[in-house]
Amino acid sequence: MSRVPKVRLNNGVSIPQLGFGVFQIDPAQTAPAVRMALEAGYRHIDTAQGYNNEEGVGQAIRESGLPRGEVFVTTKLANSRHGHDEAIAALDESLERLGLDHVDLFLIHWPRPKADLFVETWRAFEKIASDGKARAIGVSNFRVPDLQRLAAETGTVPALNQIELHPWLPQTELRAYHQQHGIATEAWSPLGKGGDLLAEQVVVALAEKYGQSPAQIVLRWHLQLGNIVIPKSVTASRISENIDVFDFELSDDDVASISELENGRRLGPDPDVFG
Repeated sequence: MSRVPKVRLNNGVSIPQLGFGVFQIDPAQTAPAVRMALEAGYRHIDTAQGYNNEEGVGQAIRESGLPRGEVFVTTKLANSRHGHDEAIAALDESLERLGLDHVDLFLIHWPRPKADLFVETWRAFEKIASDGKARAIGVSNFRVPDLQRLAAETGTVPALNQIELHPWLPQTELRAYHQQHGIATEAWSPLGKGGDLLAEQVVVALAEKYGQSPAQIVLRWHLQLGNIVIPKSVTASRISENIDVFDFELSDDDVASISELENGRRLGPDPDVFG
């Protein structure tokens, strides 16, 4: 049994708080990596149409022998597939690649504000949910004004917003909006990129204090803030290490000291202009 706690989404569906991301994992490496993750106890796999590795995710789930209901699967809409009919067709294609009859969570990957199609696309997501092809629907990289517009113009609050979030960019305002409106916060790039974040003096010192790795310290920071996290790796030892974060707890002061690393630095695209 997985030790990962679950977060209850606003429609009653539960999502494991720690999952396995497959961003930038080569399609040929995806199935072996996901198999390792499932063997290590992960029960939440996060992919996207734009990652070009949905087939490998589906293959690994089938080969794991786990019941479908035990594995939470997220995919995301490609930027080129915004629009009502396009979004519905795109999910059908994802389901075929995954070898599944539904996903647990379907996200609009980027708002693409200049295209001004995300409200129309969201209405397709509402139909996808009512048809049972996704147990929950949400968004990714949406800003407060985007979420406010969905609230004003549609009838469904996103279950979740997946955003770039790490100690350098803790997204305090956006997380507060989520909390006020029942939207779960999920962090992509939770450990930063390239190791610079994990080399921060406060993180290294806390790793020594708690007898954990720097990555485990940052993952605990996320979990104790209530974030859902999806670290990724193709290395068996790191895959196991990243899920081994439930037998210690950071003090409130240590959580605060990590939060003080905030500098507004983005490691990925800016949703104001991307897509």
